[in-house]
Amino acid sequence: MTLNQLKYFCETCRCHSITAAANQLFVTQPAISLAIRELEAEFGITLFTRFNNRLTLTEDGALFYKKADYILQYCKDMQFELNGSRIQQNPIHVGIPPVLSSFFFPGLIDAYRSNYPDALVSLEEYGSVRACDLVQENKLDLALVNMEMYNIDQLDSHVLIHDQLVFCVSPEHPLADHTSITAADLDHQDVILFNKDSVQNAILRTRFDSANVQPNIVMQGNQLYTMINFIRSGTVGCFLYSCITAGLPKYKAIPMNPPMKTDIGIVWKKGRYLTTQMQNFITFVKKYYDA
Repeated sequence: MTLNQLKYFCETCRCHSITAAANQLFVTQPAISLAIRELEAEFGITLFTRFNNRLTLTEDGALFYKKADYILQYCKDMQFELNGSRIQQNPIHVGIPPVLSSFFFPGLIDAYRSNYPDALVSLEEYGSVRACDLVQENKLDLALVNMEMYNIDQLDSHVLIHDQLVFCVSPEHPLADHTSITAADLDHQDVILFNKDSVQNAILRTRFDSANVQPNIVMQGNQLYTMINFIRSGTVGCFLYSCITAGLPKYKAIPMNPPMKTDIGIVWKKGRYLTTQMQNFITFVKKYYDA
């Protein structure tokens, strides 16, 4: 078994195709096919099944992939640590919720860089659903997400913030004098939701359906500035995290009854090798929000 064989195999897993993997790695298809056959012969297992020109991992193949990916990540991290500055450090890729990013993450990243001035972090905005998928696919190293997801147990995670969703309106809104609202209060009201790749969107739609309520969804977005401009009109309300509305004193944040509690946390792929950079970032973020 060689590292090249593992690299060819792992890229084929991600692409579900020998042709696509060869294109990604700039090698020939026979080289990748040979590497896979040699691994199968060495370990006495079948790694893939083929259906409609798409490769799918067998049960043995899925287990082998987890271990192979771990080995490759470990070797990459070891190479950097032993060679120090002679090797260009790769950034860690962190997914962040768009609506939260403008309030929380500039301060977090500034503090992290103060502690680790040589660290490279690439922030990428995604809703929680999409971010978790990308973490599973190794396209993101880490993500900060809404934890109220049905499959959150498929990832390793740590809760950072306990919060709730509130209905944010201007003082002129018809519901502005309410101390709390129910789903029924929003029937036929103009409402803004986060994008469809957010957990918030799914949670709210489930509550609306359960109450047989049909709000008028005027927009689904992730740009806080745009949402606030809609709220300013006086007829539109938007669901936001209460931690965000604390920075919007001109507007009224109305909790739901019953409350819509939610946790925000950091997630990473189960069984993945955590580089030193990833470990440092996770540890720092935990301490930052516990402070």
